[in-house]
Amino acid sequence: MARARDAVVLAQSTHVLPLEFNRRYPVLVRGEGVWVEDATGKRYLDAMSGGSMAATLGHGRKDIIAAARAQAEKLSYVHNERLTNPPQERLAAELAGVAPNGFTRVRFVTGGAEANEMALQLARRYHVDRGETKRWQVISPAQAYHGPTMATLALTGRPGLKRPFEIYMSEHLHIRPSTWRFDPSGEQALQELDRALEAAGPDNVSAYFCEPISAAALPSYSPPKRFWEGLGERRDKHGFLICFDEIVTGVGRTGHWFAAESLPILPDIIATAKGLGAGYAAIGAVLVRDHVYQAIANGSRKFTLGHTWDGAPLSCAVGLAVMDVLKKEKLVERVHDRGPRLRDELAAAVKDIPFVHEVRGHGFLLGVEYVDPRDRKSFLPPDLRTAGRVDDVAFEHGLITYSTMPTRDGLAGDQTLFAPPFTSTDAELAQMVERFATALKQVGRELEAKLQ
Repeated sequence: MARARDAVVLAQSTHVLPLEFNRRYPVLVRGEGVWVEDATGKRYLDAMSGGSMAATLGHGRKDIIAAARAQAEKLSYVHNERLTNPPQERLAAELAGVAPNGFTRVRFVTGGAEANEMALQLARRYHVDRGETKRWQVISPAQAYHGPTMATLALTGRPGLKRPFEIYMSEHLHIRPSTWRFDPSGEQALQELDRALEAAGPDNVSAYFCEPISAAALPSYSPPKRFWEGLGERRDKHGFLICFDEIVTGVGRTGHWFAAESLPILPDIIATAKGLGAGYAAIGAVLVRDHVYQAIANGSRKFTLGHTWDGAPLSCAVGLAVMDVLKKEKLVERVHDRGPRLRDELAAAVKDIPFVHEVRGHGFLLGVEYVDPRDRKSFLPPDLRTAGRVDDVAFEHGLITYSTMPTRDGLAGDQTLFAPPFTSTDAELAQMVERFATALKQVGRELEAKLQ
């Protein structure tokens, strides 16, 4: 067995450029199902599907690995600008078959940020090909995350993420989220949307860009029904498109093939990624409704921007294998049926912990929101770094979670995501809930001592 120090990498001892220079990085060496193992042999329950909600089918699926190998032996790569391949054609048809009504065309990319950026480009192409060349401005929720490229970073209003890169970014407009704290009805958000449309000039707005159900930025949050209805009314009036970032929520995470199915509004463009490759290949996709496709088909008749690995046979073969597993094992249905009970079980396990405000849930995407236990409403002091402490203590108890810290604009506080693989058994889900509740109780005792 490896020594304990070999199971952790520090920033100063690796040639890898780390994301956070003060963090200790545990070394994970293998995974099976919903379990992963570090270099010392200690096992952890993966309540975050690989850490970023991508490993939706768990680790070590031999059927998906076999599909990748079979395709690699046949044809691993061709570029899709002037060539196509059977896996790409079949996977596009499969996605169109499970997408909401009216989505007829699919373009493949290699990840979530690329999918979101391509959605922006497609929206712009749509308007230009219809002769509305002034439309470029995007309006989006301020409290969001759509990726680390310059275009996708510009979609968020979070200043802490964007510094020092603003100089490279387009200046888009943002509205506050209609959460329980700021706007439970959704009416204020609609008023802010009206002001943003007026400020930009409605004829200059290309798209409203958002997550149907938020992931990391506001775990498992979705605006109230009134907001979605009002958004649709404004699209009809002003002619902008609605783009959904379903990088996390697409391909089953919320108990639907796409979260758009659960809302009273259909978007015009959907970007998705993580669950399409299930952690076995880097693949994403952009889906467009037929009127978007027809505008380009009757206009410039081209959309040539892309990346080297877009639509490659190997990654598309993995996507096909993932789709096959989801259908044969009825995993989207399982997430749909089991998700509400998982939310209730998690809520019951943490209900007596004073700093827990609520547990939200959509399928296997859950969010736990924390507040100051002294008034059960205010944000926790940021300097306590409570969310980070939750992750550390959960890891000590053999559980992998992902938490988010308070934002500088005061729109969100400490929160935790809970997003297990779809293949988790009832017994494994129960263990995740138990370990998480144990971790929160320990953090709660520490908070009580600090806040006295």
